[in-house]
Amino acid sequence: MWKRIFIVVFIGLGFSFMGGELEEKFYKAIRGTYEVDQFKLKEIEASAAINEKLPAKTGNENLFQIFSDDQSIGYAYLGKAPSKKKEFDYVVMFDNDLIIKKSKVLIYRENYGQQIGTQRWLRQFIGMSPASEVNYGENVAAISGATISASSMARAVNRVLKTMKILQEENML
Repeated sequence: MWKRIFIVVFIGLGFSFMGGELEEKFYKAIRGTYEVDQFKLKEIEASAAINEKLPAKTGNENLFQIFSDDQSIGYAYLGKAPSKKKEFDYVVMFDNDLIIKKSKVLIYRENYGQQIGTQRWLRQFIGMSPASEVNYGENVAAISGATISASSMARAVNRVLKTMKILQEENML
């Protein structure tokens, strides 16, 4: 128990964007996806000129390189996307080759459309790369009863992939 508390406190230092539940879920997603207990995050922030080109912006403590034992183990993009009336928080995690390892809905704030948070549906994004194109209803299955949230998540992942491609071309990753 003390080990986990130490890790969360250590990792949480310096990050002001999160707190409470979101921070806990973000760190838990990283630990589970990369199978590590301890890790460090390094924020990646593009210059203003590059950020203008990016479909998914950086600079709000949302794009991180993840390190364990001083070795890079991947990247994580933490974002928000619209649902019917509110927004939900999501994370897209990549390996070092920028291939999606996992995507996860961290906090969903609506009573309907929660199906987008199931790993069965989110598994469709695994293996996609910056060269991939996400098309809701084509290479990503639609969800009856969650059309707005599901299409929003698909668009969000597509923006993140395009952003990673630009950052890769700009030698920032």
